[in-house]
Amino acid sequence: MRKQVVRPTEIKLHQKSRVLEVAFDDGGRYQLPCEFLRVYSPSAEVRGHGPGQEVLQVGKENVNITKIEPVGAYAVRLCFSDGHDTGLYSWEWLHHLALNQERLWSEYLARLEQSGHQRRPPSDVA
Repeated sequence: MRKQVVRPTEIKLHQKSRVLEVAFDDGGRYQLPCEFLRVYSPSAEVRGHGPGQEVLQVGKENVNITKIEPVGAYAVRLCFSDGHDTGLYSWEWLHHLALNQERLWSEYLARLEQSGHQRRPPSDVA
């Protein structure tokens, strides 16, 4: 039996607040910060080519999304202000990030701390 894929019904970028708002056909609506989406990019540059090869992303506090490109009927490519544009965010991956945002963000902050990096508060200047 195939797993039912939840699909977005609306994707709206709030550039000033650096938040991507995504509504899904299961009724969920989520606010995903651009920094969060950037550090959890599904690209090989971020995730590596296998378990344990993930690359910790640092200094992404002020990153914004500059362009959203549809990819077929299954994903979007998010282009970020730091030049990163190789991640294809499938509907499944976006939904996973939305549902697990709090836990994933906590894990990211813990990895930053363990590596000795300090996250700077985002500035109001994009």
